[in-house]
Amino acid sequence: MTSTNTEGMTIKFGPFEVTKQVFLTTPHSYGLVNLKPLLPGHILICPLKPHARLLDLSPAETADLFATVQLAQKLLARLYFPDPSDPTSGSFTVALQDGAEAGQTIPHVHVHVIPRVKGDMGEEPMDEIYVHLSSEKANVGGALWDREQAQRPRPGGKMPRIEDAERNAKTMEEMVEEAERYKAALGEMGVGNSARGGERL
Repeated sequence: MTSTNTEGMTIKFGPFEVTKQVFLTTPHSYGLVNLKPLLPGHILICPLKPHARLLDLSPAETADLFATVQLAQKLLARLYFPDPSDPTSGSFTVALQDGAEAGQTIPHVHVHVIPRVKGDMGEEPMDEIYVHLSSEKANVGGALWDREQAQRPRPGGKMPRIEDAERNAKTMEEMVEEAERYKAALGEMGVGNSARGGERL
C-alpha cells in the first residue's frame, strides 16, 4: 500500500516534523525531499519508525526500505535522466551513513538517493560525491538542527569536511513544491494517492 497522500499524518525525521516534505509513504517507509541536496533530485528514504541504526530494522522494514529506494530510483530517473523512458540513461548514488562515526547527524536511518548524470559534479572527480556526503554539503541533520536553533551534534567520520558558503538550504515552500512534483509523477506511474490504497511499481 503505497501512497502519496500524507493528509492527517504526522511524520518525523528524528525529532523534526517533516510531513510537508514527504512525497511517498509505504507500510514501513517514506520518501522525503532533502533540505540540502547535493544535486537536483537528491532525496532521502527513511523508515517510518525512528530507528537509529540499520540493524534496528525488522526484516519487513528492511525489505520495504530498499523496495522504496528502488521505487524512488524509478521516479527520479523519469524526472532527471537524459532519457526519462530509459532508467539506464543515468546512474544513482545510493548511500546510508549508519551511525555518528559515519557522519550521521540525525539518529534516524535514512538512505540518500541521488540521481547522477555525466558531468553533474562539474570538473570534480565522480568519487567526490562521497566526500560531499560526509561533509557540510550533505549535512541535512546539521541544517535541521540549525533551522530549529538547536545545538548540532558533532558527526564523526574520517573524510574531510567541505564548507560551501554559496549553497543555501531550501525553503519550506521549495520543498513542498518539489514534493508535489514527485507526487504528480508517482501518480503518472500508477502509484495511488489514497492513504490506504495504491500500487507499488
